[in-house]
Amino acid sequence: MINLDYSTLGHLTQIFGPSGSEELVAKYISTQLRPYCDELKTDTLGNLIVTRHGTGKKIMVAAHMDEIGLMITHIDQEGFLRFTPLGGVRIPNLVGQRVELSKGRVGTVGVEKLDKPSDFKLDKLYLDIGASSREEAEQIVHIGETAVFMGDFVESGSRIIAKALDDRIGCFIAMEAFKRTKSPHELAFVFTAQEEIGTRGAKTAAYALEPDLAIAVDVTATGDTPKAHTMSVKLGSGVGIKVLDRSMITSPQIKRWMAAVATERNIPFQWEILEYGGTDSGAIHLSRGGVPSGVLSIPTRYVHSPAEMIDTRDVKAAVDLLVALLESAAEL
Repeated sequence: MINLDYSTLGHLTQIFGPSGSEELVAKYISTQLRPYCDELKTDTLGNLIVTRHGTGKKIMVAAHMDEIGLMITHIDQEGFLRFTPLGGVRIPNLVGQRVELSKGRVGTVGVEKLDKPSDFKLDKLYLDIGASSREEAEQIVHIGETAVFMGDFVESGSRIIAKALDDRIGCFIAMEAFKRTKSPHELAFVFTAQEEIGTRGAKTAAYALEPDLAIAVDVTATGDTPKAHTMSVKLGSGVGIKVLDRSMITSPQIKRWMAAVATERNIPFQWEILEYGGTDSGAIHLSRGGVPSGVLSIPTRYVHSPAEMIDTRDVKAAVDLLVALLESAAEL
């Protein structure tokens, strides 16, 4: 298996990039991939499209740049902020979390005094940025500004813990595969915008590109923690090949091809069935007259938290398999 330098991933996870504000992530990826591509552009929705010319199939690889976050909706007289979620934010996990605003200001999520546990709802939460009045707060933040959770990048043995691994790990895998592949095909690697709020970037990019084949790279949940929802995906057991989620059912032809290539190259993989959620492939496979699409899934514990966890063995397997698939797409 290949050796990977995770310093790039560490930097990716710490870049500010909630849904609709992915510009800094796109800028960093552009800098990294410009020497390896024939063309690089940003489209109307903010997708970064990195292409390499070739013959044969046009293959679209998608990984989303955005992370979940919060949007400020109100500033009260005392300088406390109210907010709405951007993406699948879990309300019970918010209290006490630190968040960072776009200009670097840090705040803490607090909760009003509750009369009973059932009162614990979004409208009881607020963001404290240390301001003592509305006027002071308005010098720091404005309505509509966004914030992301803070979560340092930590390597712990074969495990990595950080915020925004959903889906900066997918971006990292796509970047590494783009650098390494010798695929003869026309490649369009799309680092998509606004996936967390409805796979919007992938939808428009696929419509414009009209690919012959698409592969999304994204995280998936696991079933290997105490009393977890029953799911046959574990950290360290290989890259996931998606069978089903709420946005798509992978075609038998795509599943067979992915599994055959992984088996031939001795790349560890596991079948993934996610009973909730979706990925960019959910939007891509419905574009125009339909696009044959699959997903490489990275097993991830504590998804949509500031401390998501992955295993580097699964990451290496994903890079290996994506490179192999790009080079064997003619078999489809």
